[in-house]
Amino acid sequence: MVTILKKGATKEHIRRIRARLSKKSKAPGVKAYKYAGKISLKEDALDIQKKLRNEWG
Repeated sequence: MVTILKKGATKEHIRRIRARLSKKSKAPGVKAYKYAGKISLKEDALDIQKKLRNEWG
């Protein structure tokens, strides 16, 4: 959806545009913040990184 806000628009016109935009539902998707920082490792992260880099060379 495209909303055009022209220069010199009144406050009431801006309020109507904002109200129309807030009514739109958001697209479904994965809530990434739910999983942020929730990893448990059995080894030290630096050791894992070194092993992965050694595989390349």
